[in-house]
Amino acid sequence: MKTSTRLEQAIKKLYVAFHNNTLHPECCKQCAVGNILNNTDSWKHLSDYHGALELNYIGKVNESFGRKFNGYSPSELLKIEATFLKACGYQLPLHYKNNKPKHPTNKDVLFNGLTKVVTFLCELDGVSNVMDYTKLFEFINEKPRFQLDEVIPF
Repeated sequence: MKTSTRLEQAIKKLYVAFHNNTLHPECCKQCAVGNILNNTDSWKHLSDYHGALELNYIGKVNESFGRKFNGYSPSELLKIEATFLKACGYQLPLHYKNNKPKHPTNKDVLFNGLTKVVTFLCELDGVSNVMDYTKLFEFINEKPRFQLDEVIPF
């Protein structure tokens, strides 16, 4: 399976952040989108609230000009972040009064968020979910149906 450059780079950045303990849902530089965008927070100016799906004026202008950030449009970035936050257990948008996980940097919480994000990133690119390894265990006549390099895209 062939993946896009943006998908491959995004997954690698999220993988590194997860394993280096530099993934934090409440920080605009260390959240899913912050990591995809090289630990910058410029994307936060595309909406009025962290976790919101509505583009503000700046976001709409960037979207209308066709601006891409590491391959993703402003609206795609907001959807990626909302997917991550919801899967981590946050009530959106982020606000101190809204529900949130007790331990936001717990590896299980982050893994749940990343699993949903990777699934969503694959949907955006129209490719099979790279997190789905069920093909690894399919067989025909006691032999593997697929070779390992056919299932794992990287």
